[in-house]
Amino acid sequence: MKKSKVYFTNKLTPESLVNIYKYLGINLKGNVAVKLHSGEDGNQNYVKPEFVKDIIEYVGGTVVECNTAYSGARNETEKHKKLIEKHGWNKYFNVDIMDSNGYIKFDVPNGKIINENYVGASINNYDSMLVLSHFKGHPMGGYVGALKQLSIGVASSEGKAFIHSAGKVMDQNVLWDNIPEQDLFLESMADAASSVHNHFKGNIAYINMMVNMSVDCDCCAKAEDPCMKDIGILASLDPIAIDQACIDLVINSNDQGREHLLERINSRHGIHTIEAASELGFGNREYELINID
Repeated sequence: MKKSKVYFTNKLTPESLVNIYKYLGINLKGNVAVKLHSGEDGNQNYVKPEFVKDIIEYVGGTVVECNTAYSGARNETEKHKKLIEKHGWNKYFNVDIMDSNGYIKFDVPNGKIINENYVGASINNYDSMLVLSHFKGHPMGGYVGALKQLSIGVASSEGKAFIHSAGKVMDQNVLWDNIPEQDLFLESMADAASSVHNHFKGNIAYINMMVNMSVDCDCCAKAEDPCMKDIGILASLDPIAIDQACIDLVINSNDQGREHLLERINSRHGIHTIEAASELGFGNREYELINID
């Protein structure tokens, strides 16, 4: 398989997001969904709306989110809307909580663990998607990048429970009594990610922002402060390649905090999501990193 192209810049500005997107050579058509993490209440590390304003306006996108499957400020639509307003997203963008009116089913015909993925119902209102991922650690998945945004991020609250439980349950109230062996969860994420990527195939692009890199996710109300210095911004049409490139940049970094982040990734076997996704064939772990600076 031909190596995928992953573009890189160490310039961390709103203008850089637009510039690196242009290198992809794609024109996201029609109604464009922009999937990002709007931040849990109390989290200090999430990427703020001002940083991504230019790129979202450039593609003419609507910010999309889905409700969570854990207690907090984002597991119910009305609470979620209030937090999105508190964090300033409505000031600049139209925001759509895609599962506010339920979910629809995407088939996963070649899934390793799950054969169905339950995503926010209004995903069908969009012709294209830009996945803006804040790369960092995660207490369950090991790391967060494009693959997690595609899977857990786009899944409805019920769909999140389904992925986290490796297809056992869809009720968040019983989810935590049905947590599977770790690799089954990671493979379920890869399965779900494949269905969303294939749904938008040819009309989806990925940008990973390696900033504010904590071992904790933006879903954590109390997160550790970043443990590494910012590295840069990456862009690709391949969600597997871009996540692999981010992992490699951490591995090859001389930053003193790299070991702390790698411990989080490795202790949760985070690389297995990339391995499983590669085996499903919707992307490539082999990539060419192209520095645009």
